Amino acid sequence: MIVVNEVSKGYGSRTLFDSVSVKFSPGHRYGLTGPNGAGKSTFMKILTGELEPSNRGTVHRPRQVGVLKQDQFAYDNERIIDTVVMGNDTLWSAFKERDHLCELPDLTEEQMHRLGELESIIADENGYVAEFEAGEILRGIGIPDDQHENKMTTLATDYKFRVLLAQALFGGPQALMLDEPTNHLDLESIHWLEDFLRQYEGVLIVISHDRHFLNSVCTHIADIDYDTIIVYTGNYDDMIEQKMQARQTVENENKDKAKKIAQLQEFVARFAAGQRSSQVQSRKKEMARLAPQELKRSNIQRPYIRFEQEKALGREILKVEGLTKEFAGKTLFKDLKLDINRGDRIAIIGANGVGKTTLLRCLIGDLEPDAGTVKWGDNAAWSYYPQDFHSEIKPGSTALEWLMQYMEEEGDQLVRSVLGRMLFSGDESLKATEALSGGETARLLMARMMMLKNPILVFDEPTNHLDLEAVSALGDGLTQFPGTVLLVSHDRDLISDVATRVISFTADGVIDFAYPYAEYLQSYKFKEFSRAGKR
Repeated sequence: MIVVNEVSKGYGSRTLFDSVSVKFSPGHRYGLTGPNGAGKSTFMKILTGELEPSNRGTVHRPRQVGVLKQDQFAYDNERIIDTVVMGNDTLWSAFKERDHLCELPDLTEEQMHRLGELESIIADENGYVAEFEAGEILRGIGIPDDQHENKMTTLATDYKFRVLLAQALFGGPQALMLDEPTNHLDLESIHWLEDFLRQYEGVLIVISHDRHFLNSVCTHIADIDYDTIIVYTGNYDDMIEQKMQARQTVENENKDKAKKIAQLQEFVARFAAGQRSSQVQSRKKEMARLAPQELKRSNIQRPYIRFEQEKALGREILKVEGLTKEFAGKTLFKDLKLDINRGDRIAIIGANGVGKTTLLRCLIGDLEPDAGTVKWGDNAAWSYYPQDFHSEIKPGSTALEWLMQYMEEEGDQLVRSVLGRMLFSGDESLKATEALSGGETARLLMARMMMLKNPILVFDEPTNHLDLEAVSALGDGLTQFPGTVLLVSHDRDLISDVATRVISFTADGVIDFAYPYAEYLQSYKFKEFSRAGKR
């Protein structure tokens, strides 16, 4: 069990949460939710002990806690399998000390005794099957056996993240703290992780912008709002419904109270100077009792995302013939043929590293294919949201100034209006570009796409830095867009809501499936290697 008692945290004049007391019980799986900037990662770091509260509040946690670390380069000189085993500090320390003693030419009696103690610790921590267990987890998240002995530095950044996830899961910790565990996972690995976590018997606390993941895994939601943390029973959708119902109930009660108070005020005004002073005083007391309950402002904010096209294109948008691309000796796609028409909303899916981003960049001309042709229709124009977007917004200006460079003729009033819809209201629009968070940067890029009004929208993993409300707003905006959409994403709810067609990178090649995602899932089952490995 994790017990939080009277914990507060703020920065400067801003309070994230105040005097929070909450218990997280074994066997329950908690989603920690709230909009960008609400303090989710801060609260997680307080739970793990990385940060101290602003006050004298306390956190009691179990002995072994698995934490998903965020520094993907910290273990570059370690073997992959060793990095996983390091998730159990007690076991890893015992291994290191035992190896040191075994390297000594002669052991004293005291050292021999210590060696026996270490063997007992290793046995207690299941150390003799540690590499077997670590290997199972690594296979589940998509790292094959022949790589387990390699150094971490040999892995791409997203696979380093997977190893850190395996490290957090290793050794059966009594509590698990996972901050955005699906960010660098493909769909098959997310399925494996969901299965693993549903069987986990300790305390799970997870932060995720993946609504489908939260709904699949969580038994409770701990929501940061109203300067506190409120625990709701059920998954994310259940929490939203309960939250809206609770607020609506208070609002209705306040309306009823306001009507009664108005009637009592009328009586007091009529008879205050008359012979009915006792009745007037009684009415005044009743008015005080009926004072409406104060409704704190919720910190849930949802951007208003709507994409328009200035001019519709003809029916044929894009024709691809014989498209081929290799990278580092690996064929990503070969002789690919695509016909894309106006109104198509295409989800491009598949495991990491199979060529989804490369395909997008070949289509928009950022990369030259090895063979084949890409022919766009007349007057085709697109807006592109890249996966690595940090180079798109240069430092040295404000959010307003950066967006104004694309809309000089429209004037700052229209630009401010669009910024307001994307949650840059008032002075937020004057925030320095170098100080923007990941979510703010993402929303600013989408504001540019909204203002350019191009008939083709190209997105590469747009949800990585968005909170749940923003992801939902993006889905609404794309489903109502009359133009053409190309979308690379691992977010199943977004794909399900938006896509009318699926292009899937599989082990057997690229499949072009001309129907929505739900029908694709029925027709092409994933190779669930992880489930077989788990059994």
